[in-house]
Amino acid sequence: MAKQTRRSFLEISALGLVATTVPDALGQKTDQSKPAAGNSPISIWVTADNQRYHAGPTIRWNESSGRATAAAGQIQLNPDKQFQDILGFGGAFTDAACYTFNRLEPAEREALFHELFHPSQMGLSMGRLCVGSSDYATKVYSFDEGDPDPEMKRFSIAHDSEYIIPILREARQVNPDLFLFSSPWSPPGWMKFNGSMLGGSMRNHYLAAYARYYLRFLQAYAAEGVPIQALTSQNEVDTDQDGRMPACIWPQEYEIAFIRDNLGPLLESSGVDTRIWILDHNYNLWGRAVCTLVDDKFRKYARAVAWHGYVGTPDMMSKVHDVYPKVEMHWTEGGPDYKDPNYLTDWCQWGTVFSDVLRNWCRSITAWNLALDENGRPNIGPFSCGGVVTIHSQTREVTRSGQYWAFAHYARAFRRGARRFESLSSVANLHHVAVDNPDREYALIISNPGHERTVELAIANNTASIPLKPNSLTTLAWR
Repeated sequence: MAKQTRRSFLEISALGLVATTVPDALGQKTDQSKPAAGNSPISIWVTADNQRYHAGPTIRWNESSGRATAAAGQIQLNPDKQFQDILGFGGAFTDAACYTFNRLEPAEREALFHELFHPSQMGLSMGRLCVGSSDYATKVYSFDEGDPDPEMKRFSIAHDSEYIIPILREARQVNPDLFLFSSPWSPPGWMKFNGSMLGGSMRNHYLAAYARYYLRFLQAYAAEGVPIQALTSQNEVDTDQDGRMPACIWPQEYEIAFIRDNLGPLLESSGVDTRIWILDHNYNLWGRAVCTLVDDKFRKYARAVAWHGYVGTPDMMSKVHDVYPKVEMHWTEGGPDYKDPNYLTDWCQWGTVFSDVLRNWCRSITAWNLALDENGRPNIGPFSCGGVVTIHSQTREVTRSGQYWAFAHYARAFRRGARRFESLSSVANLHHVAVDNPDREYALIISNPGHERTVELAIANNTASIPLKPNSLTTLAWR
């Protein structure tokens, strides 16, 4: 995590056309054959005031005399111009989150997991795991503690077997399509100059041993029925958090050598099909990502960048895409501050973040802790993060954050395999993003942090008037 608080993070179709083959930014193509937009009414869901993902009355399209052209107060939709496809939305199964889930009675947890993960409900489909402890854990731990052990003779995931792996299995039973990726906050202390998981930096002569450590982790989880589809080599490569929590500085040359010369070849030779994502840090490190990816051999093993949103702006991700259009982008961390007075109602701010992230090429959005208690615990670090949901430590009451309600819109409306398409508007202080879902449904989400207003949707030769409440998230869907 960044040194600043999570609160500062919050501040900072056409349908009726003939079938068309549309290339995307990753060199893929899809067949687009859609019915006329005016043939299907628009379904609408709104979060605003006291409404939470509230279904409103359907809206009809109005047919105009010719193809609609951009105008003031309009959102112009063009499904023919398509961009990246969507992998999914989710959150981090930290030690703290799994501990918090585990405190629920089985029936309570079953109901909450159905709400969060079942495809008929919110359908969260991304999960981040910690390789050893992060700052959101019950204690500092790795899977190989003690004196140097480069051959991993005492490697063990016994800590995770108590409640982390069972919680992951349970979530996967609810949603078998849950995509899991892992991130380490620190190697075991004996691999580092300071001999501790708290802060410090890596010794480069242990890079090969660390690759074996990571491989053992992936294999051990797969043996427990929890395969991991992707990994990052280090959480937040550019900070050691002043030694206040598990963290490790990774110079750029270390990251390159670790992936290109150690981890990538080892996974390949071991037959482990786990994708490698780099950086796992803030937007403002886009220049490092560009320079890291210049190595062709490195790109053989790593073809995706993981981003955090605490420093910089989302458009910095597009700078990397402009140089490497086939490299994927994933947003892998961001969460609320439980002390923020707007913790329960900042859905529009999170909707704006999600919109801006997707409009800058990200294929997935993964929040920080899925669940914490009312005091943002368990927590061995210096930050005051809140969970996507809060589970009270005594009463077990579940409270849903503003970020939760943003996910209620995005994760329900934008399904895996959806493809983002062009939406344009000159309307001030309005954020929007549109997708073409695999089941032939179009969806548009609008974040309106401003005053109450009405905007006009325009697509092909059809228009529709959409009322927007102040500080609202609005989902629109039609076929």
